[in-house]
Amino acid sequence: MIELYTSPTPNGYKISIMLEEIGLDYMVHEIDLARQEQKEPEFLAMNPNGRIPVIVDHDNDDFVVFESGAILMYLAEKTGQLLPKEEKARSRVIQWLMFQMGGVGPMMGQANVFYRYFPENIPAAIHRYQHEGQRLLTVLDKQLTGGDYLCGEYSIADIANWPWAVIHEWSGIDIEGLVDLKAWLERMAERPAVARGRNIPARGTKEDTTAAGQSIIVK
Repeated sequence: MIELYTSPTPNGYKISIMLEEIGLDYMVHEIDLARQEQKEPEFLAMNPNGRIPVIVDHDNDDFVVFESGAILMYLAEKTGQLLPKEEKARSRVIQWLMFQMGGVGPMMGQANVFYRYFPENIPAAIHRYQHEGQRLLTVLDKQLTGGDYLCGEYSIADIANWPWAVIHEWSGIDIEGLVDLKAWLERMAERPAVARGRNIPARGTKEDTTAAGQSIIVK
């Protein structure tokens, strides 16, 4: 059994989507970011950085994993799914995973902050992060030319990048003309596991939820 500590954010959705794709039983604990539950001692004991998501693998001596990219790799290696074994193919997937972790996520995250939440309107900061976010999405668009997924076969690279790319409007980023990116966003959204995972934890409710025959309990 996997315990998932998460919130309804792009980084959180990466792991709920992954768990839905690979079919492991898991339990969800929703962390209320507004109440700073991620800063409480109990949570910090699992992730000293005080960020979601975190998993606890009770089938592996209660092993704790934090950082969404590391969790994706751990689950892929645990199940032998969505991460190729062949050396070069594996490296390509990890490269695009790191592209998201080091680029798409941080840049679009900052775009969100300055465009939506920052108390001051700072046009230079908004432009900086929206422009860089758009550039990175253009890189994804180019990579997707002629293919259904980022590395040929569906992988954790797609799972990592999609939850951020799909919220481009929330970040104030225009993807007009990025035809292959748009097609990929729709293709991903049509995957049943992606649709389920993007609603875990269920938005607007903390009621217990069950999906795909898995044990999912929202605290």
